[in-house]
Amino acid sequence: MPWGASSVMEERIRFVIRASQDSANVSALCREFGISRPTGYLWLNRYRAAGGMAGVFERSRRPHHSPKRATAEHEERVVALRREYGWGARKLRVLLLEEGLDLKVATINRILDRRSLIEVRDSHRPAVNRFERERPNQLWQMDFKGEYPAGRGFCYPLSILDDHSRFMVGLYALSGQDTASVNACLISTFEHYGVPEAMLMDHGVPWWSNSNGHGLTRLSVSLIKQGIRLYFSGFRHPQTQGKVERFHRTLTEAVRHRGQPATLLDFAHEFKKIRHQYNHIRPHESLNMAVPAQHYQPSSRSYTPRPVPWEYPEGAILVRLNMKGAFYYRLRRHFVCEALAGETVRLEELDDKLLISYRHTYVREIAVTTGLSTSLLREATKQ
Repeated sequence: MPWGASSVMEERIRFVIRASQDSANVSALCREFGISRPTGYLWLNRYRAAGGMAGVFERSRRPHHSPKRATAEHEERVVALRREYGWGARKLRVLLLEEGLDLKVATINRILDRRSLIEVRDSHRPAVNRFERERPNQLWQMDFKGEYPAGRGFCYPLSILDDHSRFMVGLYALSGQDTASVNACLISTFEHYGVPEAMLMDHGVPWWSNSNGHGLTRLSVSLIKQGIRLYFSGFRHPQTQGKVERFHRTLTEAVRHRGQPATLLDFAHEFKKIRHQYNHIRPHESLNMAVPAQHYQPSSRSYTPRPVPWEYPEGAILVRLNMKGAFYYRLRRHFVCEALAGETVRLEELDDKLLISYRHTYVREIAVTTGLSTSLLREATKQ
């Protein structure tokens, strides 16, 4: 699923709701939503054919079947930088240029090869062009990396990366993946760098729940309260989070090169150094060999410890969910989400269905007559 599929999904839902009204002018709505009339009718027809909002989601199109030798002094400097950072020739060339040494990439590679400093893992295809956001803080990617042994327990690295600049706004050494620890890291990051417009995550704990098929957790609800749009990568498609996944490869290489820490505290100290090096020293090919710090600036959106109540449209049907995350409608109990227990949600009637939204996020579709319930967050990630 592309990172923006959730926002596209919400626009399609809003279009279908309004276009399904008896007085709707579909042509005018298409102009308002910036789409062609054939596209508008395509969404409507998909919705009607499927008998629910799952029909308007875009599905995967994949088939189901499926030179001169450098001086000794220059050579020693190349070797010293390689041993200090463990980087390849392109990045080492940038550091050498800053020191006034203009050595070609091929020359640096020959030096590394001559000194037996090239390893198999250094030989990989260049990264393909990836879509990126236009400005810092439009999208952050967040993910856990596989654990490292640390004393009697383990270290779980939590990475938070800005999509546009590749700037690591957070790199934390945690003893587990519990909600309290991750929430504390997020608050610290928000207080230092501000709040992003959106965040992209996978279907892991503690931001995604598989129970009851709804997806949301207390942590993800707290992010929604900050006005953050949540995007979840497609099931079994970690490449959606390509940038943070690529950073984890860099992190693995850095830990291997510098030597694996022994304790969780040692990991925390080492991660601080790695993060500084990654943000301020290490050149990035995707940034034309600049460093992330040159492309990043903090968000203008401040963290709000006590978010104000959401202002739903005037006349909207609002209900407060009970402590089980459910509500009663036409004498029937309907479950929404345990993580939203006690929260106020909006109901929108469409044909025989109820669309449930919490603040700016659509979360569930319920068939009034049959009680059949569908998680819209989960449907959006079935790509």
